[in-house]
Amino acid sequence: MTVEALRERAMALHHSGRLAEAERIYAEVLRQDPADWQVHLSLGAARLALRRPVEALASFDAALVLEPACIEAHHGRGMVLLRLQRLEEALASFEAALALAPRSAELLNSRGNALRRLQRHAEALASFDAALALAPQLAEAHNNRGLVLQVLGRTAEAAASYQRALQLQPQFAQAWNNLATVQCELGELDAALASGRRALALHPGMHGVHGNLGNVLRDQGLAAQALGEYEQALLEAPDAPLSHCNRGNALLDLGRLEEAVGSFERAIALDPQHAQAYFNKSVCLLLGGDFARGLPLYEWRKRLQGAPAAPAAAPVFDGTQDLAGRTLLLYAEQALGDTLQFCRYARLAQQRGAEVILSVQPALRALLASNGAAVRVTASDEAPPRCDYQCALLSLPLAFGTTLATVPATVPYLAAEPRRLDRWREWLGPRGFKVGIAWQGSRRRIDLGRSVPLAAFAALASVPGVRLISLQKGDGVEQLPDASSSMALELPGEDFDSGPQAFLDSAALMQHLDLVITCDTALAHLAGALGRAVWVALKSVPDWRWLLDRTDSPWYPSMRLFRQSRPGDWQGVFAAMRAQLTLLARDRIADPRYSDDGGPSRSRLRRD
Repeated sequence: MTVEALRERAMALHHSGRLAEAERIYAEVLRQDPADWQVHLSLGAARLALRRPVEALASFDAALVLEPACIEAHHGRGMVLLRLQRLEEALASFEAALALAPRSAELLNSRGNALRRLQRHAEALASFDAALALAPQLAEAHNNRGLVLQVLGRTAEAAASYQRALQLQPQFAQAWNNLATVQCELGELDAALASGRRALALHPGMHGVHGNLGNVLRDQGLAAQALGEYEQALLEAPDAPLSHCNRGNALLDLGRLEEAVGSFERAIALDPQHAQAYFNKSVCLLLGGDFARGLPLYEWRKRLQGAPAAPAAAPVFDGTQDLAGRTLLLYAEQALGDTLQFCRYARLAQQRGAEVILSVQPALRALLASNGAAVRVTASDEAPPRCDYQCALLSLPLAFGTTLATVPATVPYLAAEPRRLDRWREWLGPRGFKVGIAWQGSRRRIDLGRSVPLAAFAALASVPGVRLISLQKGDGVEQLPDASSSMALELPGEDFDSGPQAFLDSAALMQHLDLVITCDTALAHLAGALGRAVWVALKSVPDWRWLLDRTDSPWYPSMRLFRQSRPGDWQGVFAAMRAQLTLLARDRIADPRYSDDGGPSRSRLRRD
């Protein structure tokens, strides 16, 4: 058979997907005609499809020696280098191809992928946009654009990009899987589940889909089902660190802490720099009360994606340095409740002779200035002040060697503004057993399962003598109209905590309440820091700071914890609360100082 006939035979086999046979004949052609650059190019493409990247690279290189202006060889070479994780070289190959064909949407898309994997996200997005300007129907570029937008936190835009890819190519399994991840982030859990299952139907065994389905099921509170998905992912890829980490998360949700720790340790053994696994292991240990092992590992949170950077260039205070005469900057790094809980350590630093500066969320500046210590409070959006040392607030328990027995729990360490106390005393009046309630925390994914339906508080509303006063602001108030028919709930008005500073009215009103009942939210920490009686409704496996199986909190002496006996069981929690509240309210009403005079009328949804 002639060389020309062999070449045609190889090409036919290639196009029909019989790659191994095509490769054998390409090799025979090149034995007879080693200068045929087009056959080197085709052989490189076949070897790339056969997942033999090193040999494919040699073929593309051979083609380029013979024909340096071969756009396809530059492109193929870049694709091989991407697969080999040689990202800078891959980018250079795509740039070389684009120099020859600057208006190629396919090349712009490939360059965008290299830039994305190099984490040059703004440049990657520009490259994908340029590709789509030339070829708006290029589904792959829409999908890749979504990946970049998702990393940049532009979640809704990412979803739109994935959806556009799927409009153009409904059988695009990877885009369905990517859409599922972003729908999960947006809280569209039913849609995410459907998208993930669609991806799996189109491409059974696709890497990552079972893990993503597990994430959706976790967010739906279905930890046992999520565990099954993670274990399926591990059957497909037993040495995937992320799947072991995910499995540990599900076991943690189920309260199986020792097994969870084992999964996190397996992830760490496979990837010794797996920050999420170290952090999750720390959460298990802290939840179990093992501060000695848990607090050092908790520092791995600083390596997680999106972790805030330290505000100053000063050395980190780790507890070993002499603070006498030194300036120590303590800075907030997490949510408002975390700041309220851990700002207590400012006094311990002062006791070591430090001049303490407390940098907090702008909304907390006024409240934390009430801590009674000579602490300078600044807002985190201001330029960081000069300091000798700095420390994140949640690193202070480690720096001070905190154990369960040594938690600094002297309360109150916050106080209400005096000028607000009279106003809320007058508004509230003396009548009844006054209970402030809050039912909704943040809507972030980390807070899933913490919030309580407002309707659950109806069990408390019928306790004789009890008045329920809303402390809720923002998210959650949309439940008020539905609750108005089942409970009398007094609202402190639209101007309650309406300014730029958070919790000033809440702190003053709490001083005149007999009790605060809340879900796991910042108001629980505020009440505890004020030394007010507070009951907290907790999900079955709560945040680590509440520990396990305790009705008290070492952080707040005035706090009592009510825990779900199983996931989602708020009815049992509020039945236990109602029994205790009935006794408390009865004793309060029996007090001769109790009066029905001078208080506001107990109208439903009282607003002023």
